Order: sequence, then structure tokens, then C-alpha cells
Amino acid sequence: MTSTATLPAEAAAPTEQGPGPHARRFGLPIATCLVMGNIIGGGIFLLPASVAPFGTISLVAFGVLTAGAIALALVFGRLSQRLPQTGGPYVYARAAFGDFAGFLAAWSYWITAWVSNAALAVAAVGYLTVLFPAIGEHKAAMCLAALAVQWLPALANLAGTRYVGAVQLVATVLKFAPLLLVAVGGLFFFDPANLGPFQATDQSPVGAVSAAAAILLFSYLGVESAAVSAGEVRDPARNVGRATILGTAGAAAVYLLSTLSVFGLVPHDKLVASQAPFTDAVNAMFSVDGGAGGTWGGTLVACAAVISMLGALNGWTLLSAQTPYAAARDGLFPKVFEKKKRGVPVAGVLVTVVLASGLTIYNIVTPNEGAGSDGVFEILVLVTTFTATVPYLLSTAAQIYFLLSGQSERVHRGRLVRDGILAGLAFGFSMWLVAGSGYAAVYQGVLFLFAGVLVYAAMSARKHRATA
Repeated sequence: MTSTATLPAEAAAPTEQGPGPHARRFGLPIATCLVMGNIIGGGIFLLPASVAPFGTISLVAFGVLTAGAIALALVFGRLSQRLPQTGGPYVYARAAFGDFAGFLAAWSYWITAWVSNAALAVAAVGYLTVLFPAIGEHKAAMCLAALAVQWLPALANLAGTRYVGAVQLVATVLKFAPLLLVAVGGLFFFDPANLGPFQATDQSPVGAVSAAAAILLFSYLGVESAAVSAGEVRDPARNVGRATILGTAGAAAVYLLSTLSVFGLVPHDKLVASQAPFTDAVNAMFSVDGGAGGTWGGTLVACAAVISMLGALNGWTLLSAQTPYAAARDGLFPKVFEKKKRGVPVAGVLVTVVLASGLTIYNIVTPNEGAGSDGVFEILVLVTTFTATVPYLLSTAAQIYFLLSGQSERVHRGRLVRDGILAGLAFGFSMWLVAGSGYAAVYQGVLFLFAGVLVYAAMSARKHRATA
């Protein structure tokens, strides 16, 4: 039986980044932008139309999900205070349950990151065709655009953590300008008559909330961003938790306000069929007639979506390299993932972008494979909705373990009840995420996890030989 792993102190580990000008630790503002930027990718631009068929009861589902996401963020904040090390969920799972649990957290998180990057790139190309219609006329042009969307953030990562932080800050500011225009400015043009019915389906209220939540469940993936990159955050025991909570709360405020504004700006019957709800909302605010892409509103939304996805790719590329890096330092991932340059795990970035690029090109050039429920690419994306929850479950379980095992060095006795309630809520939220993934995604995701077992066996054997 594997005993609980003892993690080395961060200070005792090999130097993670040199004093060079290209390697720089993130302060609280950049860490907060990392969380917000990774939570809010491109999905927000379609969310209001996606949940409109359920009626305004979907706002209730949003509220429930927001509470769960904030509980999860608070748990990550507490865990990062106890274990302020690069790797986030991997570190927590390994500290509580040993090498195998830690490896599963790292493996599933890595799968989530590079497949999600491919999905973001494909979605970004769709918005680029609004700005440059010629891109959509040839598959070669679409492939080049998709590769550019993925490799530009990768190059920013390879240039060093200093540039990762700069890109993340700029992208977050630029993409939030149009979002706040709708979220805040739209309230001044709000028309209650546009809201439509509170419940637009024949389901029970609980059923309607659950159905809407199934669509919205994954809007908050990314709350762990600062925890995963704790080694690159200044004073992580203090700043990671704050960045996690501030970033999640900021993303929640934008989600809720913008969705409410769009509901009040666009008539319900039009919103249900809308392909670009934010464009319709901007047009309604300024009384502009025309379709998406044919007005300045469509152009504005397309630009915001591309910037949003580039920012998300910038942050997720870093995260996709950090977890394998932490596992490689413990001998649970290939040694090449441990090498850093300018504060960034070079191999992790390169392997991730190559895998994601290959999957993106496959999706674009393979006829009819990317669309429909039987598409290979769509199945893989659905798998990530399950694999992303594995680290969440293991992290919240680790927190519960620390609270119940009486480890005085990791538990603040005066906050035992509060932390226990938060951990229970976060665990329930994570289980809800798993349930929302669907049977097919869970089935495929388990196969991905079992494939990782073979990798773990090889790496564990190698580690044993090295220490024998």
C-alpha cells in the first residue's frame, strides 16, 4: 500500500527560475488576471443564447454554480496556504493520498489542458472568419490561422514568465472592455419585456435548473489556475488564495451581469435563435440593424472573442506545462518535463502545443469529423469535461482528509467547521460537474485515466530503480 507522500519544501527544491530579466514571479494583479482569463475563454459569447430556451430560471442555475465555484476557490485558497508549490491539485492529492493519486491528478489535468487548447483554437478560427472572411474559404488558411492562434501564446510562454504575465494582463483588460460595455452599460437599456417566461420548458423547476446547469457547469473551469502556478507567484501562501477568490468572483460578476443584460436587451424569441447574442445586445443598445459580422457590433464582439481566447490560450499553455513539471520533479513524469528556461517548463509547453496543434488540424481537415455527436473531436472535448473534475475531486478530498486526520500543521483549529463545510460544498460541486459530463464522457474519460495507469507503472518502476 502506498503511503502518504512527503513533499519537499519549495525552498529545498531545485531552483525554479533564474534571476534573468525574462523570468519574473507574478504579483497579485497578474495572478488574478490568470484566474479570470482562464475561466472566461470564448464560451461567454454564446452562453446567453445557450440557456435562453430554459427561460430566466437559468439565472438561478448560474447563481447555484457561482456559489459552488466560489466554495471550490476558497478550498484551493486554503490548500495553497498549506502547500504553496507549483502543481496545485497534483501537489494536494499527492500530499494526502500518495504518488498514484498525485499522478492521476497530473495526468487528467494535462489531458484537459491540451485538448481544451485545441478546442479554443478551433473556436477562435470561427471568430476570425467574421473579421477576415477569406480564412473560412480554404482549409489551408483555417489551419494556418489555428496554428498561429496556438503558437503565438506558446512563443509568449517560451519567452519567459515576464511576457506571460504581460500578455495575460493586456488580454484580460482588452477583452473585458466590451464585456463590461454589455454587462454594465446594458443595464441602462434593460427592458423587462424582453425577459420572456421565467420557465420556458415543461420541466419541473428543479429539472429546469439542472438542465440549464448542465450547459453552464463548465463555465468556471480554471479556478485552480493560480494554485497550479503557485511556484511562479510571489508570496504564494498569501497571494494564491487571494487571486483565486478575486479572479473567480470577478468572472462570476461578469458572467451574471452580462447574461442578465443580454436577457433584457434581446427579445426572448430572438435570443433563443441567436448565433451571436452579444452582437445582438450591442446592436440593441445603439439601435443598429444588421446581422452578426455586418455591423460594428459584430466586429467588436468578434475582436473581443479572439482576444479572450488568445488570453485563455496564453494562460492554459502555462498551466499545461506546470503540472507535468511538478510531477516530473517527483519522478512521476518523464524527466524532460522538469527542465525550465526563463521560468517556464520548455518541454511541457512544446509537447502541449504540438499535441494540440495536431488535434486542431485533424479536426479541420477531416470531413464531418468535427461536427455532430459522433465526431471524434467532439468526443475528446467532452472527455475533458470529465478529466477536469478529477483534480477537483482529489483536491477537495485532500482538504477533507487534512481536516479529519488531525494534522495540526495543516489545519487551523479555529476554522475547522468553516473549512469542513466549504470542502463538503466544493466536493458536491465537483460531483455535480462529473454528473453533468454525461455517461459517454465519463466512460471515455475513465479509459483515458486507465491509459495513464500504464504510464504510471513505467515511471514508478524507473523511480524505484533510481532509488534502489
